Amino acid sequence: MRLIRSLTNLKHFSQQPQASLANGCVATIGNFDGVHLGHQAIIDQVRERARALGVPSVVMVFEPQPREFFQGDDAPPRLMSFRQKFETLLNSGIDIVLCLRFDEKFRSYSGMGFIEDVLIRGLRVHHLVVGDDFRFGCDRAGDFALLRSMGDKHGFSVENTRTVEVAGDRVSSTRIRQLLGQNRLAAAEDLLGHRYRIRGRVVHGQRLGRQIGAPTANVMLPRMPALRGVYVVQVALADGRVLDGVANIGVRPTVDGKQPSLEVHLLDFTGTLYGQRIDVVFRHFLRDEVKFDSVDDLKHQIARDFDDARAWIDISTT
Repeated sequence: MRLIRSLTNLKHFSQQPQASLANGCVATIGNFDGVHLGHQAIIDQVRERARALGVPSVVMVFEPQPREFFQGDDAPPRLMSFRQKFETLLNSGIDIVLCLRFDEKFRSYSGMGFIEDVLIRGLRVHHLVVGDDFRFGCDRAGDFALLRSMGDKHGFSVENTRTVEVAGDRVSSTRIRQLLGQNRLAAAEDLLGHRYRIRGRVVHGQRLGRQIGAPTANVMLPRMPALRGVYVVQVALADGRVLDGVANIGVRPTVDGKQPSLEVHLLDFTGTLYGQRIDVVFRHFLRDEVKFDSVDDLKHQIARDFDDARAWIDISTT
C-alpha cells in the first residue's frame, strides 16, 4: 500500500513511467472516520471493481476533515486519528491512500476543477464509487449528476455506494458517535464491526499517577474523542502482550487539566512504556469523569475503580 500526501505529490507520482496509476484506478472519496461496516462495504466495492479492471484501488481522504476546517473546535469528535485510519485501510487491502490537505486553497476548487485536476489528470480514474448525496467544490455545485455527466464525456463510470443497515439503522460515523457518547459500547461495536479503540504513543506526563500509587500510560489526544469518562479497557502492547486496565479519558479536572488526554492504568503491570504505541480497547463504562476536592479523594476513587474493574472482568470471563 502506498500513501500519497498532497495534490502535488499525486501529479509527480502519476507522471512517473513506473507509476501504478499509469493505467488508471478505481477510487472512492470520503472521511472514512472509524472505517465502520458501511465504509468496509464501500472498500469491498472498490477492491472488487479494481480487481476486475486490473488497476489499483484508491481511497481519497482529507486532512483536516472538511468539517474540522469549517467548524474548528466545534466539529464533531473523530472516531480515529489519521494514522489509525491509514493503518486500518492498509489492513483492508486498499492499494493507495490519497490524503489531500483541506485548506483555503483547496476549498476554492470548483466542482469542475476538482474533477479535471484530481480525478482525471491526477488519478486517471476509470471508475468512481461515491454516495448519491456526495457534494464537492467551493460552490457545492459538484454532485453525483455532474460526476456522471463528466464520466460520460471523459470515459469513467460512477457507481453509488451500497447502503449498510444494522437492526434497521443506517451505519454512519454520526450514529456511532452518538452511541459512544451514550456509552453504548456494544451497540457502537455492532456498527463498527469491531470494538472501539484508540491507538497512540505513550508520552511523559506529570508523574502524578506514581505519586498516588497508580502509574499511568499517558496518550495525548489532539481533540476530545467521542468517549469521556472512566472505562475498563484492554491494552495491546508493542511486544504482543494484551493486559487489562482502567482508562480515564477527558481533561483531568482535579489537577486543572485542559488538554484532552487518555490515561491508562494497567492492572498488575510493572515497567515503563514511554515512546511505545499502544492499542486501547474500550470494554465497559465505569463512571463519568468528575472533579474531586483533593488529590487524596482522587486516589481513593481510583482504588475503587480498580476494584470495580476487577469485579467486572471476573464476571465477564466466567
